[in-house]
Amino acid sequence: MRRSTGKTEDDRIDAVDQAAPAAPAPSPRSAGVAVLTRLAVVLAVLAVAGGGVWLVTRASTPEASPTTTEIPALQVKAADVRPGSVAPAGAVAGGADQQTTPQQARSRDTGPATLAQWASQVAAVTGVPARALSAYGNAELAMRADQPNCRISWATLAGIGRIESNHGQYAGAVLGADGRPSKPIVGVPLDGSAGVQAIGDTDGGRYDGDAGVDRAVGPMQFIPGTWRKWASDGNGDGLGDPQQIDDAALAAARYLCAGGRDMASPSGWWAGILSYNNSTEYAQKVFGLADGYAKAAQSIHKQR
Repeated sequence: MRRSTGKTEDDRIDAVDQAAPAAPAPSPRSAGVAVLTRLAVVLAVLAVAGGGVWLVTRASTPEASPTTTEIPALQVKAADVRPGSVAPAGAVAGGADQQTTPQQARSRDTGPATLAQWASQVAAVTGVPARALSAYGNAELAMRADQPNCRISWATLAGIGRIESNHGQYAGAVLGADGRPSKPIVGVPLDGSAGVQAIGDTDGGRYDGDAGVDRAVGPMQFIPGTWRKWASDGNGDGLGDPQQIDDAALAAARYLCAGGRDMASPSGWWAGILSYNNSTEYAQKVFGLADGYAKAAQSIHKQR
């Protein structure tokens, strides 16, 4: 340690040694034993210190969660539609055909009385898990109340959810009744490798288990930094969890509706999806999925 005098602690010790009476010179054998003893002590101290450092580092470094290694919707066909030309069928939330949209309450003669019943019916014709549909429908209902001019639909959120994580079922995960996948859904390291954006760590591994770089997390694949801005509580438990599909769906809806965007207009819809992922092919895939889901839901009404 350097003192204000400009001398080091070693300098001070040397000065004390010089002022002390000279001691008899040790024999060569004694000196050798002393050196070996000191060396053994130093090595022992270093070994203990090294082990202690390893334990602290190991304990303080989060272990990375299982990661996705493929694009869940790689096999989804991109819709042959020009960006900005049209919005998907059923994109107008709360439209005239109420059989295609979730409702908080309906009479028995006009359709399902609860969101869960609506989700069960739509699941039967779309193949989307009812639990995921409840989350998408709940997000639409919440946005109708909070930002009615956005007009985002459950079908659009379902299209994104299918591409991002197969509705919380990626890599064998099972979406539980609590809205959480049976194992965390965590994306590949965003380390700038081929085809991957470079995003340095923004959460200390809190959400993605990686303190080195960021990874997208949860059913709607939020980057940790983006999640912190749009974190939402979709299931009313007072928490915002990107792995919980109600929270993630509502956060995605709020993100898409940012800036007063109208998600029912062609220009607003495409702008919103491209803000989520700036890829025309991605947006065309979401379009095809959302359009297909909405039309399948409309078939429920036609069957009545």
